[in-house]
Amino acid sequence: MADSQHPAVEKVRCALAAHGLHPEVTWFDDAVTTAARAAEALGVEVGQIANSLVFTLDEEPILVLTSGAHRVDTDWLGEQLGGVIGRASKDVVKQATGQVIGGVAPVGHPQRVRTLVDTALAEYPEVWAAAGHAKTVFPTTYDQLLTITSGTPTAVSSDD
Repeated sequence: MADSQHPAVEKVRCALAAHGLHPEVTWFDDAVTTAARAAEALGVEVGQIANSLVFTLDEEPILVLTSGAHRVDTDWLGEQLGGVIGRASKDVVKQATGQVIGGVAPVGHPQRVRTLVDTALAEYPEVWAAAGHAKTVFPTTYDQLLTITSGTPTAVSSDD
């Protein structure tokens, strides 16, 4: 199977198309599993990378799309959301998103995952998100991320 036909990437493309979006998915020769590596490969600022991080909030999976320039303060964010946030296991990530850590996209999941979108991403006219595989990204905007995920604009730490 050609990489461009990867089933997780196709699900992402279909989810984007359902919103009238048809961005070009960029494939890299090697996995770009960190914001710094993705930014370097794309020639953009690390803050323009929308990391898709899966956590649990009181044992339920949540997706936090955070700027590559930020760290999620799970204690602070948990207080803001009225619960306890923990790091999701690789099995929870796969079950919730249908994708594996390093390639989790904002969309293309088997069911809707509660999504929080880092307000710091609004600073950039273009942001880049994973497209369902660790070697893929696609360009989008902060407003599009909010729309396609039905996400909630959220500060991810008290420093924001």
